[in-house]
Amino acid sequence: MKIAVVGVCASGKTTLVAGLKAAGFDAYNVAQEHSGIHDFWAKRHPDILVMIDATMPAIHKRRVVYWDESRLEVQHKRLADARAHADLYIQTDKYNAAEVRDRVIDFVKEYRAKRKTKGDEIS
Repeated sequence: MKIAVVGVCASGKTTLVAGLKAAGFDAYNVAQEHSGIHDFWAKRHPDILVMIDATMPAIHKRRVVYWDESRLEVQHKRLADARAHADLYIQTDKYNAAEVRDRVIDFVKEYRAKRKTKGDEIS
């Protein structure tokens, strides 16, 4: 099962993907926030699309950035299609990396259980 992770810069995508991989999941980061192709996230046909987000105050706590709210707005516009299609959306400001990872893992387990109940094959 392929899990695509999208989100604004400094929302925790790389950390989340690393945590999911360490837990045995096939997860990858999509740099949708840098692409003008609205459905770039769909290129690898993920089974689950996760979007994570952060506000400027949280981003500034995580790292030094030399851009402002206007760039964040551009990223949100580029992520609009992904957000509309996301199976799971997490605003990460109030969570640490482990909590975000655990929320995604819980969601994936529930998703698999629902598919199994419906008789769908799960890889």
